[in-house]
Amino acid sequence: MAKNPKILSIVLAGGEGTRLMPLTRDRAKPAVPFGGIYRLIDFPLSNLVNSGYRQIIVLTQYKSHSLDRHISQTWRFSPLLGNYVSPVPAQQRLGKHWYLGSADAIYQTINIIEDVQPDIVVIVGADHVYRMDFEQMVQQHIESGAEFTVAGIRQPISESDQFGVIEVDPEHPNMIKSFHEKPKHAVGLPDDPNSILASMGNYVANTKALFEALAIDSKASGTKHDMGGDIAPYFAARHEAGVYDFTKNEIPGSTKIDRAYWRDVGTIKQFYDAHMDLISPAPVFNLYNEDWPIYTASNNLPPAKFVFAGQERMGYAVDSIISPGVIVSGGEIQHSIVAPRVCIHSWSQTVDSVLFDNVEVNRHARVRRAILDKNVVLTENATVGFDTELDLARGFTVTPDGITVVPKGTIVDG
Repeated sequence: MAKNPKILSIVLAGGEGTRLMPLTRDRAKPAVPFGGIYRLIDFPLSNLVNSGYRQIIVLTQYKSHSLDRHISQTWRFSPLLGNYVSPVPAQQRLGKHWYLGSADAIYQTINIIEDVQPDIVVIVGADHVYRMDFEQMVQQHIESGAEFTVAGIRQPISESDQFGVIEVDPEHPNMIKSFHEKPKHAVGLPDDPNSILASMGNYVANTKALFEALAIDSKASGTKHDMGGDIAPYFAARHEAGVYDFTKNEIPGSTKIDRAYWRDVGTIKQFYDAHMDLISPAPVFNLYNEDWPIYTASNNLPPAKFVFAGQERMGYAVDSIISPGVIVSGGEIQHSIVAPRVCIHSWSQTVDSVLFDNVEVNRHARVRRAILDKNVVLTENATVGFDTELDLARGFTVTPDGITVVPKGTIVDG
């Protein structure tokens, strides 16, 4: 391995995100708005850029227009030093089929990787919320001598069927003994039987070994052509897979509270809970860490405005994140996240909710424990989140936990 290996980063952003419906009805999962002003894709891209890795391709597929537009408008580098973030749509290079899985997506992109000729490929998912310095993971990968390294984080054993589960070699703590994708029955860790070491969906691979594994997988029977389900077990069986402990990752500006934060936001509840993490008095995930910023588009919007401060009506927000371009005109916002260009009218109430761009909450309307997608309008006296049967009858999604999701562009009558 070269002293300063050449590295190419690949972001897997083709996911359909069916468990996030209706938020993914009109957009790819990585394009889903998050935290007011961001999109989910901004988190892995920010991590790679902050790690010093600025040659990045983003593999897209499902309803990718808004995702491609966001990347092209936001993630533009000067070509002077060879830096780029380039979206790559599925191109059917190896046959008349779209990506069959995450491994097949990379295999169909081998021509692009060969053009770059990297020594190492960093492969990350596009739909998790976290901070991570990938340079530290790459360094351990090189020192371990592994051909393929998986980033791992502890998760409850009850959720083992949602993750790739890593069993570490007791004689070689940085190497994987076996890897099982979403097992129904998993064995707990030796020091904590109630926990497993779960794959974060982030990988570092030596290019030549990766190409060989992808070529074998492309011809194999019974494969799902998946990085976690097929490629990671392939390297583990050959005793060539390393594991990187995410808790050892040091991020400048992090605190004891938000250190090693990682959230899979694959379901509505996980997505909602991750938002609530942002607005606690001591944020579990701190958006205000200027030493490791999360980058996104700057839309040149005016500051948020709050008007009316009388006894009869008052425009205010508490325990909330309010984005630029928001107008709070005599309404109340509590414990919520409000995206740009939202308008909150007099005597309305928004509590424990997430509002996407251009939402309008008219007079005397009430929102509770809900996610309102872009361009939703609540007419005067309308309610969301107070009557489950009514919300379901109107075609809204209501989770078992009582989170109501209103689809993009819906007009909710009072």
